[in-house]
Amino acid sequence: MLRTDVARNAGFTLVEVLVAVAILALVATIAWRGTAAMTDAEAKLAVESARWQQLDALVARLEGDVRLALPRTARLGASREPAWIGVDDAQGNTTLIFTRAGPDALDEPGVGGQRVGYRLHDGRIEVSYWPHVDNVASASPATYGLVDGIARFRVLNLTKEGQFSDRWPLPGDSPLPRALRVEITLADGSVVERWLTLS
Repeated sequence: MLRTDVARNAGFTLVEVLVAVAILALVATIAWRGTAAMTDAEAKLAVESARWQQLDALVARLEGDVRLALPRTARLGASREPAWIGVDDAQGNTTLIFTRAGPDALDEPGVGGQRVGYRLHDGRIEVSYWPHVDNVASASPATYGLVDGIARFRVLNLTKEGQFSDRWPLPGDSPLPRALRVEITLADGSVVERWLTLS
């Protein structure tokens, strides 16, 4: 009789097995959800990091071009253009075109200076490089998309009186502004602002 009781008490009952399976399933579900949340967070962080790297590269490129700006007018066919052109469209987005010294990179067109332009087009900030400072009327720039997901791109020009203007050139002012205030509004509503001085 004693042996039968020992044999009967040596195994697990069905209820105990079901409880153990339920606990293991709960632990596995919690672990899976935690891993999925960490993976999603890592993916979002990677996307956000890449986005900020793109914005940083955009500002660095714009700053590099601006620091090479020259107070030299340009010819486009038979017409003359100011050295620095800054105009806003109806939505307040700036188109910026200016003359800069020769490119630093060998893969960009032009050698002794060129016209450069920045603008917002279909939610993307683009940069354009014309072949030379003086171009024929049919010359078309090489245009590259830099950053997507942009709601607004605004460039304000600092006048000699210390005021910011949304257009350039201004009568009686110098060919180039003293500095720029660049405002980039992202699609989520956040704003990146950067001040750039012209050398």
